[in-house]
Amino acid sequence: MDAKMFCFQCQETAGCEGCTIRGVCGKTAEVAGLQDLLVYVTKGLAALTTALRSEGKHIDADINHLVTTNLFTTITNANFDPKAISARIQKTLAAKQQLLGLVSDHESLPAAALWEAAEDEFSAKAAEVGVLSSKDEDIRSVRELLTYGLKGLSAYTKHANVLLKDDEEVDAFIQRALAATLDDSLSVDQLVALVLECGSYGVKGMADLDSANTGAYGSPEITKVNLGVRDRPAILISGHDLRDLEMLLEQTKDTGVDVYTHCEMLPANSYPAFKKYDNLVGNYGNAWWKQREEFEAFGGPILMTTNCIVPPADSYKSRLFTTGAAGYPGCVHIEGSYGEQKDFSPLIELAKQCPTPKPIEQGSIVGGFAHDQVLALADQVVDAVRSGKITKFIVMAGCDGRAKSRSYYSDFARALPASTVILTAGCAKYRYNKLGLGRVPGTQIPRVLDAGQCNDSYSLALIALKLKDAFGLNDINDLPIVYNIAWYEQKAVLVLLALLSLGIKKIHLGPTLPAFLSPQVIKVLVENFGIASSTSVEDDLKAFAIA
Repeated sequence: MDAKMFCFQCQETAGCEGCTIRGVCGKTAEVAGLQDLLVYVTKGLAALTTALRSEGKHIDADINHLVTTNLFTTITNANFDPKAISARIQKTLAAKQQLLGLVSDHESLPAAALWEAAEDEFSAKAAEVGVLSSKDEDIRSVRELLTYGLKGLSAYTKHANVLLKDDEEVDAFIQRALAATLDDSLSVDQLVALVLECGSYGVKGMADLDSANTGAYGSPEITKVNLGVRDRPAILISGHDLRDLEMLLEQTKDTGVDVYTHCEMLPANSYPAFKKYDNLVGNYGNAWWKQREEFEAFGGPILMTTNCIVPPADSYKSRLFTTGAAGYPGCVHIEGSYGEQKDFSPLIELAKQCPTPKPIEQGSIVGGFAHDQVLALADQVVDAVRSGKITKFIVMAGCDGRAKSRSYYSDFARALPASTVILTAGCAKYRYNKLGLGRVPGTQIPRVLDAGQCNDSYSLALIALKLKDAFGLNDINDLPIVYNIAWYEQKAVLVLLALLSLGIKKIHLGPTLPAFLSPQVIKVLVENFGIASSTSVEDDLKAFAIA
């Protein structure tokens, strides 16, 4: 069968080579093409904003938000709705036309900045501008690595934006780097330099988001999170957007409707500002890929605030709502722009008509080990390392996924000696946060320290930097910390680049290396940073020198 699309941006891409008929994520060839076109016109818009900045002209925040939301929309499992994506293309073309008249020099602009067309021409153009339009394998590889890093950075930036925190420096970099992917004069080495710069801005972007979240909701506290259910109607909220959770809790207060977090929203339970809501019951379910069975059992409406959508079964599709950059055809989308109040009354009224959640777990788990809480334990941690009670920290952050090979991460966690501590963030935690690994013997330090969402990976970097100072080390790689990272989508790519920008080496990445990395680019990453793929539990324990 002839290829109808090409996408290899996620870890589960077909055959670890690329999806060509339909995305493993569930997106159709039509959606894949429209996403390619949305990225293309956004690159054109970025070329215009970059040119205008070079002329000393100001770019409105609305344009910056358009760029980041466009890129967020194309992240894996975020938006499957062709109408919504087509509307974003049209909005971007209109913005592009407006800015084009402000640019003094049109001669140096790339074709993407100048292209315009009617909607009935989108399909033909999409076929021309996808991933494979870059013919040189290595150039294509580094361009895509940069683009996916920028998608991750855009996601974090958008989360900060909805809390009314903007960073012009980050936005200008996103647009400058995005425009650079259109520049055929750039060599592999020049693009690699931009990739590393993207990692540096990734650290800055995550710091901005951390500041926005803690400024709005306080610093996460060590918190015991309930896994059981109450006999009341309820709404399940998934994804990453804390502002959406805040608005939902405000609107459900005193209505008799409970709210449960799901997957990446679990860490919200540890923020002080959310603890005042009596109807925030706890967490329901596990990682995103189990949502079909868990959403079925939940019984009430589900709100998807960001990516991590699995195409819903017909049995609960009418209960699935989307908002923000998320979207799925046939599901109600709750509108609302930056600073606006969203109206979640359709979910509240539906919840009152639905059965109460079926229990799928009991008990509780502990979270809230973001940087402030871990650093408060710094003296205990340093003493435990110096006394030999803690021999190694293992950063096992990132994403979970469906592949059977991901059982490796549970097996690896079980095989770790009791003197090791897992530092985690992201939904990868669901592979080991319920294994009952307990505490480090002779201490009160839990063996799994959960810093929060993938958005909170900044905490892990900050903890490492603070420990480096505490031990008086010059090189972060001299710390007793190793990195065994699971990845799935583009936010995890940004986290990887952020770690590399901090000088961290010998990171193991799995369960497979990204399909978009060419052999030559892999060679560069191996030679310069010691990047390796996860192998077997036994071999990786030896490689990490874990007894």
